Amino acid sequence: MTILITVIILLACVILGFFVLIQAPKGGGLTGSFGSMSSQVMGVKQSSDVMEKGTWYTVGTIAVLCIVVTMFYPKIQKPETQVRQQQEAPAKGSAPANGATPTPAPQGK
Repeated sequence: MTILITVIILLACVILGFFVLIQAPKGGGLTGSFGSMSSQVMGVKQSSDVMEKGTWYTVGTIAVLCIVVTMFYPKIQKPETQVRQQQEAPAKGSAPANGATPTPAPQGK
């Protein structure tokens, strides 16, 4: 699951880079290349608005996915906690359940 979300984050980062690089500073961007057709271009009022909204949506998507992916990572224990658990595990498992001490099996010669 983490690999899938990480790939989606990387794709969103590429799309974000596209949105950022296609915008010109101070609002020139794609609107300047269409000349005086600033009222509507293929059903859109201004391409700078579309680019700005696309940038914000992509940033929001990346932020949400980064938070979600942290929920799926395994929790890492501190080394001293792991050592303590390994030391306690054999001590608990070595005693028989009924409380009797086990007798060794006779060796045959």
